[in-house]
Amino acid sequence: MELRHLEYFVAVADTGGFTPAARTLHVVQSGVSATIKALERELGSALFTRSPQAVTLTAAGHALLPRARETLNAARAAKDAVHRTQGTVHGTVTVGTQISVDFVGMPGLLAELRTRHPGVTVRLRTAMEGSAGLAQHLREGRLDVAILSLPGPPPADLDTRLLASAPMVVYVPSSHPLAGEGRASLARLAEFPFIDSPPGFTNRTIADQAFAAAGVHREVTLEVPDVGTIADYIRAGLGIGFLGERLVPDLTGLDTVQVADQELRWRLAVATASARRPGAATTALLDLLGERHPSPS
Repeated sequence: MELRHLEYFVAVADTGGFTPAARTLHVVQSGVSATIKALERELGSALFTRSPQAVTLTAAGHALLPRARETLNAARAAKDAVHRTQGTVHGTVTVGTQISVDFVGMPGLLAELRTRHPGVTVRLRTAMEGSAGLAQHLREGRLDVAILSLPGPPPADLDTRLLASAPMVVYVPSSHPLAGEGRASLARLAEFPFIDSPPGFTNRTIADQAFAAAGVHREVTLEVPDVGTIADYIRAGLGIGFLGERLVPDLTGLDTVQVADQELRWRLAVATASARRPGAATTALLDLLGERHPSPS
């Protein structure tokens, strides 16, 4: 069994198919298929169930996946140790980030990382399940680090550092009956239809918990998975919505309403999995992020 076999296996498991895995690995699809078949022959067990609709892990594949990740991480750590003796940083860091929400200035951050450590490759990834999906991908080893927002105390299995914090307010169209009121109770807000992210996104979780605690029912009539565009749907008059104050730089056509009976707060953090020691490339990114964005006091 070679490391390449495990790398190809993990790529197929993460992408859900041989063709997308080949794109990720920058190889031909037939090469991925042949490598997986060779691995299955060596192990004496099928690792994937193949159908025209999907490629899914078998029981053997599920058993192998965490061990394959551990082996690849150990091999990466060995390479890091050698590179450190040479005073260089090499490797790949896979970063989870949110769609259309960039508080850390990711392009500039990665440009500086490239200048300091040209041997580092960065892979940016998103999750359709929002921050909950990013956190799960961290746990599974599909990400090395993630920029995410989580409600409540940080999970024990993630190491987190706060990057930014902002109160959550309700954005309404400037022609809305709530415009100009300044403050409103949750019961008053619930009189109007809401635009929100799907379940799993932190702003949705925070809002749902607030209304549940108040014993108030609200109606979400439009779910938008791209947090950065929710304000556009609010401007169009499709509803009102909760967002962190700093998430909407352009208030044209909008007004804000403070929640009168609860304090809702949005927090952005950088996270890694507690169970895995960050590699050299991940550490280099974390160090640079710490320089540019020290934890708020």
